Amino acid sequence: MRKKASQLLQQIIFVGPSTVFFILIVAAPFVLGLYYSLTSWNGISRQADLVGVSNYLHIFTRDLAFRNSFVFTAKFTLFSVLLTNVTAFILAYLLTKPFRTRNVMRTVFFMPHVIGGLLLGFIWQFIFVRGFSSIGEWTGLSFFQLPWLGTESTSFWAIIIVFVWQNAGYLMVIYISAMNNVPKNLMEAAQVDGAGKRQVLGKIIVPLIMPAVTVCLFLAISWSFKLFDLNLSLTKGGPFKSTESVALNIYNEAFNISRFGMGSAKAILFFLIVAVISMLQVWATKRKEVEM
Repeated sequence: MRKKASQLLQQIIFVGPSTVFFILIVAAPFVLGLYYSLTSWNGISRQADLVGVSNYLHIFTRDLAFRNSFVFTAKFTLFSVLLTNVTAFILAYLLTKPFRTRNVMRTVFFMPHVIGGLLLGFIWQFIFVRGFSSIGEWTGLSFFQLPWLGTESTSFWAIIIVFVWQNAGYLMVIYISAMNNVPKNLMEAAQVDGAGKRQVLGKIIVPLIMPAVTVCLFLAISWSFKLFDLNLSLTKGGPFKSTESVALNIYNEAFNISRFGMGSAKAILFFLIVAVISMLQVWATKRKEVEM
């Protein structure tokens, strides 16, 4: 009896606070958001009139802006996840090689992830608008003279450039950790048998670091779909809402237009879509994992 009471007390002490904060910060707001998604609440008045599923029907049938923002977010996610993971993998592969400054280089590539998204966006906004134009005038290179934040296509790639620059270093650390755990004797045996660097990379390293690939893809997908701070500080969804992410569309709907019920419905729908995509990605990559 005393042992059970002691175990219960330990659970309350160690798990209790985190459980309470999870309920207050995550679970309760989610339930409230689900309720408000069925109302026409404007976020200010004390009364919230129930409208049923009309908010969801409006999103599917009439809300062209939300559909456009979702298409942009899906396109952005596709390119950013691919480029961020490829860049992180290449950096990790190069920085696992023995040379003097590799620890310094790892720190340099990881540092952008430490900088806040809003601050990073404003820094890169200055670089795209002032820095690149000055370099373009000095060198005459057309690449630096492009209106990086002025057109739909260039703004799209500007956000991707900053996103990859910010997050590749974080994923690089995960890939480096996974590569360092690959047995050296296994690679040496393959090389003795005549395997080249490409064969070792494709047949040994990549299959054995698939758990890291699963984690990195999951993180990159969640970061890409939740794009908000970079989007807000770089383009604010412009020009003409061509680069408006779903998160920014939800924010504008709830807080700028004061349609909190509609914004909540969009948020719930967006959560379900991202959850399904993330689970499918984890399921697909988990199947390719092998044991050492």
